[in-house]
Amino acid sequence: MTIEPAKAVSLRHELKHQINPQEDLALSQRLRKLFVHDKHAGSDGAYQVTSLYFDTPYDSALREKIDGVNRREKFRLRYYGTDISLIRLEKKYKVNGLCGKRSARMTLEQAEKLLSGEIGFLLDSGEPLFLELYSKIKGKGLLPKTIVRYSREAFLYGPGNVRITLDRDIRTGLGNVDFLNPGIFYLRAMEPGTVLEVKYDAFLPELVHMAVQIPGRQAAACSKYALCRRFD
Repeated sequence: MTIEPAKAVSLRHELKHQINPQEDLALSQRLRKLFVHDKHAGSDGAYQVTSLYFDTPYDSALREKIDGVNRREKFRLRYYGTDISLIRLEKKYKVNGLCGKRSARMTLEQAEKLLSGEIGFLLDSGEPLFLELYSKIKGKGLLPKTIVRYSREAFLYGPGNVRITLDRDIRTGLGNVDFLNPGIFYLRAMEPGTVLEVKYDAFLPELVHMAVQIPGRQAAACSKYALCRRFD
């Protein structure tokens, strides 16, 4: 079996704010005048994201996030909208405050096997990310913990490779129950509000810096995964 080496992934800056509906409305209207929506956007500019996060029996990923550990990682499965034919396995990681992500396509059949505990295909795949997940399942007991679903409005700006997202109506479901059923209506994970995220490469353009300013708000740790884990 030939295993292709994992491609190097550049690390990016990430800023987060938790804002209220009034701030969201004003900010969204401002951003729509300045930037373009990303390719996933529907007619209203938004799309649904559903993720299933994995963690160890000791909640290592959650504890490291809460403790602010400098080097940490999370694995998740993700699909957009109601199309479960396009599922991705993703590993998101942070190193000294910078973030990166690796991803690999997973078929519906493979996802169903993974969620039923049949993980042999990960070892036989030759895909580096699948192999890493296999090793973490075997070595650390990684298992599905929480479903996170929300509506996302995302904006792009070329200079600085900037991505601005507004994540609304954050909901949760426990374990892997009905992850592959887009019609399930999950429990609301927080009071009405929005998580604003700004990701960029080496620099944040002044236009973006000014556009996302909200009086009285400062960047703060805000994890949708941690928010949803409160309902365990």
